[in-house]
Amino acid sequence: MRLLNTAGGPVLCLAGDVDAGAVASFRQRYGAEPVPVSAVDAGSVTALSVAGRDLLQDHLDVARRGGRQVPVRHPEPAAAAAGFRGDARPGAQPR
Repeated sequence: MRLLNTAGGPVLCLAGDVDAGAVASFRQRYGAEPVPVSAVDAGSVTALSVAGRDLLQDHLDVARRGGRQVPVRHPEPAAAAAGFRGDARPGAQPR
């Protein structure tokens, strides 16, 4: 997990198993406060834990409150298994 600075703004990049340890490491490196990302690349995610979904949703929420429509790239099999449709909170309505 990392934040990649691009000309279009920060991109939240998720890959592999996004578990509680990966989330803790991310927060230690980048801070606990979510940033208004311009995009999310989760194309290489193989597993997304509850902690990972919460971190992702926090970043999406901050971006949307700032008026940004955030494109999310995700793998279909992992997305279906996690119930991920761009709104990562469990129980969220599909978009």
